[in-house]
Amino acid sequence: MSRYLEKSVLELHELLKKKEISPKDLVEEAFTRIEENKEYNAYITLNKEKALEEAKELEHIPFEEDNLLFGLPIAVKDNIITKDLRTTCASHILDNFMPIYDATVVEKLKASHMIIIGKTNMDEFAMGSSSRTSYFGAPKNAWNKEKITGGSSGGSAATVSLRDVPFALGSDTGGSIRQPASYTGIVGMKPTYGRVSRYGLVAFASSLDQIGPMTKNVYENALLLNAIVGRDDKDLTSSHKEQEDFTRLIGASIEGMKVAVPNYFMSDIVNEEIKEKIKESLEILKSAGVTIDFVDIPYLENAVTLYQIIAMGEASSNLARFDGVRYGHAKENPESIDNLYYGTREEGFGEEVKRRIMVGSYLLSGENAKEYYNKALSIRDDMRKALLDTLKEYDFILGPTTTTTAYNLTDPMDDPSKSFMDDVLVIPVNMAGLPGLNIPVGFDKEKMPIGLHIIGAPFEEAKMYSLASYLEEKLNLNLNPKGEE
Repeated sequence: MSRYLEKSVLELHELLKKKEISPKDLVEEAFTRIEENKEYNAYITLNKEKALEEAKELEHIPFEEDNLLFGLPIAVKDNIITKDLRTTCASHILDNFMPIYDATVVEKLKASHMIIIGKTNMDEFAMGSSSRTSYFGAPKNAWNKEKITGGSSGGSAATVSLRDVPFALGSDTGGSIRQPASYTGIVGMKPTYGRVSRYGLVAFASSLDQIGPMTKNVYENALLLNAIVGRDDKDLTSSHKEQEDFTRLIGASIEGMKVAVPNYFMSDIVNEEIKEKIKESLEILKSAGVTIDFVDIPYLENAVTLYQIIAMGEASSNLARFDGVRYGHAKENPESIDNLYYGTREEGFGEEVKRRIMVGSYLLSGENAKEYYNKALSIRDDMRKALLDTLKEYDFILGPTTTTTAYNLTDPMDDPSKSFMDDVLVIPVNMAGLPGLNIPVGFDKEKMPIGLHIIGAPFEEAKMYSLASYLEEKLNLNLNPKGEE
């Protein structure tokens, strides 16, 4: 088998430009790799026939020398709508759903002449932090098949870390891009809320959800973000911010930057091995002329509680549309309309989704909405203000992405709060609508990846990539779990 997909995007672009390889070669290699790695269960639906057809078509149009993404394969998380390609959200209730339109981000990928390889595995309706709530079984970690990939974008993380494809899209509601990126040793960006259109993203919690890129290195992450940002009139929460080149500051000096490290992020809730790796990274930055201060930021310890109230409340509202009437699974021969609704949801939703709908419905009912949801929104505003105040004084907030490295697939799932605590360090970013980036900074004694979390001010993604690329270059880690680079 060829090893083109282990090369950088710049190398692939040059090979395509010289016609030493074709898009079809890359697509065929991607499917060969996926077949070889099928035990990792990274995909729910493959797009093989259409992808090969599109690759052949690209050979008959002029090569776009200025488009580094031309002809490259990409995977898309299975809660992002793709026309005529099954979209399940990893749920039985949608396991026969064939969309009739593309999400805005998918339209943008196609406009860049990228080729969608398939739809990746995930937690059902993005509800979970290990991808084990998937109706199709959990994806497995490329570094150790006995470990979780994280979630909910676990399949996207797995396929990029396996080098099946150079790019994948994930979605992030409370850490669902950055946490699996940390567990699998890849780069994952949750952009500023509104940077990327949510039109065509199946909603979990609408005020928190954001689509973002997952890649094997920093430069390629910035490159993919270039392709998917922009104002979209079909998403009224999308930003009017002008497009920019997110790669432009990569390689620029970071001397003089100031970084805040919240004491809470380096407290006893974090594994000692992870804290040591973060400290080593901070020393690298300090030697480059970056000021590091340890600070206290209020409300961070409340992030999980706020997330549970806001996310589950919004989820119960968003998932009310799955009723067996318009699309997806429906109970056969219902006795009444109530029986249709009840039976469809009983058969179609998994246990975690049902639990979150029930809790969310309670939180939004009657006086509870004022007592819980409205109060949570008020405290969320206070948290956002505290983070923004810190980012007025500092360029970035840094810390670990996760409290532990990836744990065993067989660990019990009977503690409902466990999945939220897995995301305790990344949830504040979604609460405040800020951009957050995971980059790998080392390994624990079991050779499982450790991630550093970079939090920036709104719309400062380019500056974040600058800091991340400096660390990436200095660390020079081999992040291929198969040992080849």
